[in-house]
Amino acid sequence: MTVGIVQKEIRVGMSQADVASALGSPNIVTRDSEGKETWVYDKIATEASYSQSGGGVGGGVGAGGVAGNALILGGVGGSYGKTAGAVGTTQKTLTVIIKFAKDTGLVESFSYHSSKF
Repeated sequence: MTVGIVQKEIRVGMSQADVASALGSPNIVTRDSEGKETWVYDKIATEASYSQSGGGVGGGVGAGGVAGNALILGGVGGSYGKTAGAVGTTQKTLTVIIKFAKDTGLVESFSYHSSKF
């Protein structure tokens, strides 16, 4: 369930069956002092991310030549590399509250709150 689904699917005047079809079963069902039924959906998701950075150094030197009748070859090389990474997690919460009218059982009002930390 996402904020987009709530915004797209839930409307005042919907039946409880239509809400359940769109969002699934609620986490909490209560009835207030006026007899209105309230459904609460409370969803939590954790996302993991990984970032990686790396660096390296490389180099080389080469020389060659002819001295008299002798061929002289030479060379030097080297390299170095390092990689580091970090893991991070983000938690997302979504709370949806839907109130149904006492007499008709249809959606009277709904609200939602989304957070990310």
